[in-house]
Amino acid sequence: MERLNGFSMLDSAIIAQIAETYGTPVYVYDEGTILKRCNECLSMPNAYGLTVRYAMKANSNRRLLKTISRVGLHLDASSLNEVIRASIAGVAYEKIMLTSQEVPVGADKAKLEELLLLGLNYNVCSLRQLRSIADFAAANGIDPGIRVHPGIGSGESATRNTGDDYACFGVHLSDVEEAISFAGSKGIKFRHIHEHIGSGADSEIWRRNIDVELEIIDKFFPDAETVCFGGGLKEARMPDECAADLELLGSYAKTRIEDFYAKTGRKLKMEIEPGTFITANSGFVLTRIVDKKSTSRTNFIVTDGGMEINARPLLYGSRHPIYIVSGDGALIKSSEFEDVKSDYYAVVAGKCCESGDCQTLDPDGHTVPRRMAEPDIGDIAVIGGTGAYCSSMSPFNYNSHTQAPEVLFTADRCLELVRKRQTLEQVLENEV
Repeated sequence: MERLNGFSMLDSAIIAQIAETYGTPVYVYDEGTILKRCNECLSMPNAYGLTVRYAMKANSNRRLLKTISRVGLHLDASSLNEVIRASIAGVAYEKIMLTSQEVPVGADKAKLEELLLLGLNYNVCSLRQLRSIADFAAANGIDPGIRVHPGIGSGESATRNTGDDYACFGVHLSDVEEAISFAGSKGIKFRHIHEHIGSGADSEIWRRNIDVELEIIDKFFPDAETVCFGGGLKEARMPDECAADLELLGSYAKTRIEDFYAKTGRKLKMEIEPGTFITANSGFVLTRIVDKKSTSRTNFIVTDGGMEINARPLLYGSRHPIYIVSGDGALIKSSEFEDVKSDYYAVVAGKCCESGDCQTLDPDGHTVPRRMAEPDIGDIAVIGGTGAYCSSMSPFNYNSHTQAPEVLFTADRCLELVRKRQTLEQVLENEV
C-alpha cells in the first residue's frame, strides 16, 4: 500500500483499517512525525542553553502531551485549565509556563497562587496582571516573567499576527517602564523576557524580532537570564510550502546572543515555543464521502466531517492537502501533488448547514475547486495537516454534531484510541 506522503508512515491500508475500526470522522496522529519534530527543535543551535516549550493550545490531548514531554520538551500553557490538564498528563509544574490573557480573580486567583507555590512559571502579560500577583509573588520570593508587546508582528493571516499594534498580547513597550518601576517597588525582578510575534511568521521578521527583543532586554531588563522568542515557526502543510529552517534560525539567534554577551557580559538562555511545528503534520482527519452534488458551475464532494472537525479553512482560508483512499485501497491525491492527472474539479464540503463548511476555501471565503481523480461515494477523504488547531479549536458541537474520536498511530505501528467519540448524551448533560 502507498504511503500518504514522504514524512509519515501512514499508508492507505492503515487508513482503511482506522476508518473501519473507529468510524468516521476521526482524527489520526502519527507519533513518529511528532517525535521527529520534537528532536529537530531540541537540536536547534543555541549559545548558552535552550528550552523548547510545546504550545499545548495547538493540541492538548493527554496522550500527545505525555509523548512530547517524555522526550524533553517543556510546555507553554495559555490558561489555568491548560496548566491543570498538563499536570494530569504527568508534567511537573516547574516545566510549565503560563502565558495568558486571563486575569484570575476569586477561586481562580487562589488556584494560580497555589500552583505558583508548587513551581508553576508565570509570565505577566498586562499591568493589571502584574498588580494582581505582585504582593503574593513578593511575599513568596517568586519572580514572574514578562511578555513584552514589541510593536512588530507577522503571521499567515491578520488574525494570526500577535505582535503588531492591532494585537493586544503582552505589556506594550509604552508601558514597560511603568511595569519595571512597579515591580521594583515590590522587590520583583524580571528574569524571563518573552515575545511572540505570530503564527506562521515570516522567517525574516522572526529573525528581526530576535534583534528587537535583545535590544529591549539590553535597554530595560538588567536582570534578564532567559530570552524567549516565542513560537510561530512556519510549518509546510502543503507540498508547495516551505517550513521554517531551524538550523538557520537557531544559528542566527546563537550568533546574536553571543554578540549580546560580548557587549554586555551577560549570557542569556534561549527559549522557543513551537506548537504547529510540532504536531500539525502529524495529524490527519479521516472522513467518508457521503454524497456528490453539482451546480451549473461547481462539483461538490460531501463528506461526513467538515468545519466541525477542521475550522481552519473557514477561519483563515488555510490550505490542507487532500488524499482520497478508494474502496479498493488505492491512494489518490489532489491537484497540489504533481502526480495527479485529471480533468475533474470539486469542492470538498462538509455536512454542516453553513455555506462556509468547505475544506477548499480561499482567504476571502470563496470556494476553490481542486483537481482530483473523481472519487466514489463511500471512499475516504483524508485531510492532512490537521494535528494542530483542529481538534483543540473546532466548533465540534455545531448542528449538534458530536466530537470526533482521536487515534494515535504509535511509533511502533500500533493503533491507540486516545479520545473516545462523544455521545449526544454528553452534549446534553449540562443543560438544565
